[in-house]
Amino acid sequence: MLKALLRKRQEGFTLVELMIVVAIIGVLAALAIYGVSRYLKHSKTAEATRNLSALETGSKNAYQQEFDQGGVGTGLYVHTFCPSGLQQPTTLPKAAKGNGVWTDTAWLCLKFSINEPQFYAYTYTSVTTNTGTAAIYTATANGDLDGNGTASTFQLVGAGGTSGDAQRKSFQVTNEDE
Repeated sequence: MLKALLRKRQEGFTLVELMIVVAIIGVLAALAIYGVSRYLKHSKTAEATRNLSALETGSKNAYQQEFDQGGVGTGLYVHTFCPSGLQQPTTLPKAAKGNGVWTDTAWLCLKFSINEPQFYAYTYTSVTTNTGTAAIYTATANGDLDGNGTASTFQLVGAGGTSGDAQRKSFQVTNEDE
């Protein structure tokens, strides 16, 4: 009986044993592919949140500086946000990175620029005639990460506070992983 067991071990694996191993490897591969694709999408969306945070910082800094409406040191000093800026890059990147030109007055006022290509197009809007607590800005990041025509949108809204500082009003995300 011992010789029969030893002889069977020398013959190799059965087909059932091999199929079980292949099935286990297939399940592990499927889980790994899902995890890696999810990780890649989240790494791309981190760009939008990081850059919107930089826009928020620039907005707050600009708001907290007093602006002379008279322009020569004689006018009323008020708190206001930077002027609206053109979307950069001008076309929405689709499943690829685009380059923006950050020389618009708004981007210079915000001290914001991106030196590398990016997955998102950024827009900054505000009404410069609104001052104090009536001042509001909106910073938006739009991107089509996989090129399917569905955009991923991150939107940050801020407003002037009662104590002369700027405050975040809302942060909304639509189709984060689109």
